[in-house]
Amino acid sequence: MATSADPSLDDRETESRRDPADYEIPNPQPRPQGEEEELLRIWARPRGWRIISAVNNTVVGIGYLGAAFLFFLLAGVLALLMRTQLAVPGNDFLSQELYNQIFTVHGTTMMFLFAVPAVEALGVMLLPQMLAARDLPFPRLSAFAIWAYVVGGFAFFSTIFFDLAPDGGWFMYTPLTLKEFSPGDNADFWLLGIGFIEISAIAGAVEIVVGTLKTRPPGMSLAKMPIFAWAMLIFAAMIIFAFPAVILGTMLLEIERSFGWPFFTADKGGDPLLWQHLFWFFGHPEVYIIFLPAAGLVSMIVSTMARRPLIGHDLIVVALIGTGFFSFGLWVHHMFTTGIPSLSLAFFSAASMAVAIPSGIQVFSWIATIAASKGKFRINTPSLFVLGFLFIFTIGGLTGIMVALVPVDFQVHDTYFVVAHFHYVLIGGMVFPLFATFYYWTPMVSRNPLSERVGRWVFWLMFAGFHIAFFPMHLTGLRGMPRRVWTYPEGVGWDTLNMVSTIGAYIFAAGVLVFVVDLIRRFRPVITGGSSPDNPWQAGTLEWLPSDVYSTRSIPLVTSREPLWDQPNLSKEVEEGRHFLPNAPTGERETIVTSAVDGKPQYIIRMPGPGFAHVAAAVFTAAFFLLLTVKMVTLAAACAVAAVVAFLLWSWGLDKGPGKGEVDIGGGISLPTYMSGPSSHAWWAMVVLIIVAASLYLSYVFSYLYLWVVSPQVWPDAASSALPDAVWPLASAGLVIAAAGLVLAAGRLLPPPGRKSPAVAVCLALAGVLLVAALGLNIWSHWQAGVRPAQDAYGAMVYMAAVLDGQLVLAVLFLLGVAAVRSVVGRLDRVWRVSYENAALLSWYCAAQMLVGLVLVNGFPRVAG
Repeated sequence: MATSADPSLDDRETESRRDPADYEIPNPQPRPQGEEEELLRIWARPRGWRIISAVNNTVVGIGYLGAAFLFFLLAGVLALLMRTQLAVPGNDFLSQELYNQIFTVHGTTMMFLFAVPAVEALGVMLLPQMLAARDLPFPRLSAFAIWAYVVGGFAFFSTIFFDLAPDGGWFMYTPLTLKEFSPGDNADFWLLGIGFIEISAIAGAVEIVVGTLKTRPPGMSLAKMPIFAWAMLIFAAMIIFAFPAVILGTMLLEIERSFGWPFFTADKGGDPLLWQHLFWFFGHPEVYIIFLPAAGLVSMIVSTMARRPLIGHDLIVVALIGTGFFSFGLWVHHMFTTGIPSLSLAFFSAASMAVAIPSGIQVFSWIATIAASKGKFRINTPSLFVLGFLFIFTIGGLTGIMVALVPVDFQVHDTYFVVAHFHYVLIGGMVFPLFATFYYWTPMVSRNPLSERVGRWVFWLMFAGFHIAFFPMHLTGLRGMPRRVWTYPEGVGWDTLNMVSTIGAYIFAAGVLVFVVDLIRRFRPVITGGSSPDNPWQAGTLEWLPSDVYSTRSIPLVTSREPLWDQPNLSKEVEEGRHFLPNAPTGERETIVTSAVDGKPQYIIRMPGPGFAHVAAAVFTAAFFLLLTVKMVTLAAACAVAAVVAFLLWSWGLDKGPGKGEVDIGGGISLPTYMSGPSSHAWWAMVVLIIVAASLYLSYVFSYLYLWVVSPQVWPDAASSALPDAVWPLASAGLVIAAAGLVLAAGRLLPPPGRKSPAVAVCLALAGVLLVAALGLNIWSHWQAGVRPAQDAYGAMVYMAAVLDGQLVLAVLFLLGVAAVRSVVGRLDRVWRVSYENAALLSWYCAAQMLVGLVLVNGFPRVAG
């Protein structure tokens, strides 16, 4: 059972606290016998090989984190191979071709397969516990994300063993990665594999946004959320806005490599710099996507070890939001030497320095909190990694301000100074907080904590090895050593510094190896039942409540930011089932859904249990992408069909209907077990997905206008025969509007509960037909006008709009089909309507996007020309 902190906490901040005299237990009487046994039965995890079907957040989170850490180890081995090659001048340990492949796979694995997935895994594992939820609202979506990531990730990494690994760098700059300069399938493995993995990251982001906003415990308003929950919410929002840009970039590059559509070929109106704009619009926010959750973890560890709430809590929240906002204005920071205008250089230089302000707020808040502990700050392994993070990240931030200065960047660009800088930021800002997290939260999910004595050895080996490895690289870069080289000549002043860096890398690796040995010896996950251990740190947040396979015995009423400190008997009350939802009133897996702002209970969500449909969907979707990479189109199509079938089986049972009525959750509160409209978690998820689609399309609009600015000569003017007659886009627009109207009509025709409605199915089917007809008419009109996608950048962008509309239409057809079938079999009516609402929302967005595309592709050249 978790315990509260000692009376020395009386001097802490009083904001967002409630007088204990006002606190009432929702269920003051002892609970009936048998409730806990029923919870154990309902939430039991599969055993043996069936564990792959599990959807419990602890199982999925631990597996997710374990896979990400394995990729960290594999990428680390590749780093050691590179450092061995660079230890002495003129070394032939690795060939140039193999070095370039190792360099590319190392960077790609660290950024795409370790950093972001590790943070998402922590969110899946920790957020339900911190929010006292039984699970996140879409447990199968989390499980789908991990299986898609694992299959796609290992398939990508294995290319290094078959001479199929990409060798264009983790950034894949064009034109070097075009088919002309990178023949073979190597680059395609990066483009299709990483593009697919980014989609799985977005799936995880949808889960985190909805889970954080809608599954908090009663009473936990936004003001009372843990800092880590705030950080994960901003992290997920940044993924939603940033990742679509790189997904579009990978689509454009793969289409150019496969079909010759010239998005990046200059002599046909394309521009290689378009890739850099799209990549770095994702790439620079990704640094903060990685850093912000790590900062949230540090905030929670600092507060616990200082035995007091954070000083400047609200300022830290503002700083997290500010960092996320500023990060989207910094992407040109990576392009100072590409010849962009001086005014742009000045703007992005200022923005690059401004982002240091919110980061500084957090650093000074942590320092102030440690100082305010009056010497009571506990020094242990988590604390050491936090202090190491503060020191390393501060140095990385200072060198970041240096490279934000345009004259300095001109001198050190593409030198080892930049390598040193971003490793100080990424390893200091993410890896050290991650190891602090391992030592701090392992007691929550393991029967044994990690060794404190061994942990100190791990810290000092990693801390010393890191500085020995990367600090000399600043000097190497200032002496002129370029990055991305596989060897260097003797006698130019780089020999000793490179040897020192290599020694440091091996020392750092020794620290990681000691950690792995200790992890194997002591980590015994609590994933198949049995209560989690007590609260060893006397922390104040909810993840340290007593828990079992069903998470907490009851869901607490929260009255402050540090409930375990401010409600001394909370752990005992929760364990005895004296708070909300102490049982399973519907006989299924459930948790409470609350309002997004103030945490008021709204309804009970009934969640799915273990299954194989989502696993099959992930495997077949990954197979589809990977088989396309090697041009096995027929087999890829078969896998696509299998994936669609798996998605159908998965989605059919999600809309469970209102048959269970209202149930008592304790405290005299009864809640419905079904909800539609804006209060529904499904509605929120669809809105988030629509934002993702809109971000993807806005990236396309930017690309269209950018290429028009760069190469206006390939765009037709108002009188050009390359533009279809105006009647055709107007006809397409009419079909789109009619389709949207039919979907609206279907909603009004929904029958009363218990009845079937073929008319609804007819409306939805006709709507799908009209959308397909509108898309086909638009493509046909441009083809008839003589526009060809491989002809020039204009033609490529015209048909790319159709590609984006087409993939959205396919998703809409899937949802409309499901809703139509449900209406025919009597599982869709005026109350039981979530399936219709999801299909309608995406249909209306699809119609809006297609109309915008028609105006852009058909109207813009007439006006601009």
